[in-house]
Amino acid sequence: MGFPGEVVSKVIQEYGEEDEDKLLEEILTYSALESSSQQHQQVEPDPTSSEYAGSSWDDLSDGDSFSDEEMPKSVSRNDDTLLSLVNMGFKEEEALMAIERLGLDSSLDDLVDFIGVAQLVKEEDSLLPPEDKQQCSGHSKPRKRSLYEYEVLGKKKRKVSDKRTPCEEEDDGQTLNLPNPMMGFGVPNEPKSIITHRTLPENAIGPPYFYYENVALTPKGVWQTISRFLYDVQPEYVDSKYFCAAARKRGYVHNLPIANRFPLLPLPPRTILDAFPLLRKWWPSWDPRKNLNCLQTVHGSAQTTDRIRKKLESCEEFEEPSESVKKYVLEQCRKWNLVWVGKNKVAPLEPDEVEMLLGFPRNHTRGGGISRTDRFKSLGNSFQVDTVAYHLSVLKEMYPNGINLLSLFSGIGGAEVALHRLGVPLNNVVSVEKSEVNRNIVRSWWEQTNQKGNLIDIDDVQQLDAERLEQLMSACGGFDLVVGGSPCNNLAGSNRVSRIGLEGTESALFYDYFRILDLVKAMAPRFQ
Repeated sequence: MGFPGEVVSKVIQEYGEEDEDKLLEEILTYSALESSSQQHQQVEPDPTSSEYAGSSWDDLSDGDSFSDEEMPKSVSRNDDTLLSLVNMGFKEEEALMAIERLGLDSSLDDLVDFIGVAQLVKEEDSLLPPEDKQQCSGHSKPRKRSLYEYEVLGKKKRKVSDKRTPCEEEDDGQTLNLPNPMMGFGVPNEPKSIITHRTLPENAIGPPYFYYENVALTPKGVWQTISRFLYDVQPEYVDSKYFCAAARKRGYVHNLPIANRFPLLPLPPRTILDAFPLLRKWWPSWDPRKNLNCLQTVHGSAQTTDRIRKKLESCEEFEEPSESVKKYVLEQCRKWNLVWVGKNKVAPLEPDEVEMLLGFPRNHTRGGGISRTDRFKSLGNSFQVDTVAYHLSVLKEMYPNGINLLSLFSGIGGAEVALHRLGVPLNNVVSVEKSEVNRNIVRSWWEQTNQKGNLIDIDDVQQLDAERLEQLMSACGGFDLVVGGSPCNNLAGSNRVSRIGLEGTESALFYDYFRILDLVKAMAPRFQ
């Protein structure tokens, strides 16, 4: 099968020769990790390729972001964009690389997304078998192996895809051209945007159904890689501003039907002042914002809001603040999603307000020993429930008696909440989530909503090998839907590494999602 002899010997010494499934699983893991380690020692790639972007980032810290008062001295305070990114906890070299690639005119959200998602390019070789990496470096056709074949059957190869590799398509290292407007196959209240038919590759047709989400703005090649591993299904790009008052550009790779979708009712407010009407009294005419930016895992500090107050008070003798003051205030308001709560007073959103914008029930993340900081982190890494529910709504008619859900990297249960609000009974849910805080939130919601089904939570995705997955599928009768990949989770959020349980060096979030999905698809016929 082309594995290095020293890796095979090492695994046999550690695990013996009896369990072939376990051997294949460990050999595959060792091979991916060793090849990634070797990649870090190689000569730096051509700076015009997107691989250069991936090689430029160290793993993001899973600690809190810098406060306004903890700025590294090396950062020029004259460069507001660079300062803002470092202020949010990113390294200076990360920020500089993103600005160089996207330009100073890019929005802060786009720069933040780029910094996180660029790491997926760095990890791309970890997702491919060793011979595929060699083919990619030589611009040859990709050969993708079924991880089920590796882990269970020991077969050699899957059918070769006719599509070009990311190496062939990444010609200039620039970002992917995204649709504008970003409505996917359609959104509510925009009837002209509705598309009701698409053709899926044969090996992608469900059931089981899958649904994978990631940030939309990525270096060139990342979405090609995701699509190629997920059975050549093309992403559906959607901005959540068509579902709520906060913009959130995301891509969804899924094999769900797209006809007869319907939204959750009542439709949520789609502007800031409709969502928070009490703010209207204090909202200045020179603040043109209609939507909030992407809801992050951190929030503006008291020092920031105090500086804004002082700048505005210094202009009170004039009818309006100066253009420079307006510019500064609007930049800070956009960066931190600050809203007007009084004369010359702005404030960050409260966690319960973020819950409402994201479609979660009030107090979903409140109590039970969960700190305010943890609430923001958990919410910033969650699904936007109304958006996801619109896509999943087709399942209500298909599964009137309930659904079996495998929820990978579940966060605070966005998919579960969406299905529940749609009226789809949750018969069995296997929820995989590293964060104990998030697991407690999901467990509390499950009990408070009087769910009749079974909830099984697992704290580490590495526990889901072929044997464990087969046990779960036998107990549940198979899985109807496999959901994974939360917004900002492990790509643009600061707690990226901690969510996947690999303790930092070689994040394998997408790798694990595909590995498990491929196993579920291969085992599914036994449980139909």
